[in-house]
Amino acid sequence: MNKSGFTLLEIIIVIIIVGVLASLALPRFFGTIEYSKAQEALTNLAVLRRSMGRCYLFDLSYADCDVTNLDVEDPNMTTGALFTYRVDSGTGTFLLTAENRDEAANYITINQDGVKTGAGIYANIR
Repeated sequence: MNKSGFTLLEIIIVIIIVGVLASLALPRFFGTIEYSKAQEALTNLAVLRRSMGRCYLFDLSYADCDVTNLDVEDPNMTTGALFTYRVDSGTGTFLLTAENRDEAANYITINQDGVKTGAGIYANIR
């Protein structure tokens, strides 16, 4: 009598190996997803920052510059946007913020000098 197939022990060992490999790969995979989401925010923040510079040339102040009245399309109106964009502006300074729509504690900011900072999962943003 010739029996072929896998024993229960062999199947369990394969399942354990696959589990270990998945536990090593999944965090890196999710990190890559968050990195790509951050790229959307960084691109839109760069566009808004350049637009804020042009807005400043009209009044020599950032006070009247807002996401809704800049010379670029409001990124908040983009279908499927992952972030909410906000401008906090004064006479000589501004701070642009991209807040993750799913988790407000995760955000990226950029100021008039181009200095980027992040919080939450974007804390190490450059």
